[in-house]
Amino acid sequence: MFELNTDTSSSKSETYALLLQQAEALLHGERDRIANAANLASLIWHSLPGLNWAGFYLFDGTELVLGPFMGKPACVRIALGKGVCGTAASTRTTQVVEDVHAFPGHIACDAASNSEIVVPLVRDGALLGVLDLDSPQPGRFDAEDQSALEQIAALWVQSLGRLD
Repeated sequence: MFELNTDTSSSKSETYALLLQQAEALLHGERDRIANAANLASLIWHSLPGLNWAGFYLFDGTELVLGPFMGKPACVRIALGKGVCGTAASTRTTQVVEDVHAFPGHIACDAASNSEIVVPLVRDGALLGVLDLDSPQPGRFDAEDQSALEQIAALWVQSLGRLD
């Protein structure tokens, strides 16, 4: 049986180690991209402190379209190259932004957001979408967050199995 860790006394590295284990358990044997994105968004939301949004934007072949998330309502469509999500998608590199208000072209879906991390979801060079986390805390995300969230994103991509 899967149980969500709600222990807030853990160190960041302990939290991420447990989060990765929980993500593997949630995704095991399930290939549906929406179900897996929904469960991961919820897991991340309930496991990581200091977030005001956690979720997915999925690439439809033209633009990023809002997928499963936790938090306030969000922008529905984001063009490639626009804002933090569109930049991560178009460059296929993780974007760690300490101050979103200083990011050129930032899209303010929630005015309370001050920092953001966006991990591209890529398989065999093909863009599938992005994993996006926002925080009201400036500088909330660092290299440790990036490493762990990239591993979680890779688990989601792997869970899809063969795409052909």
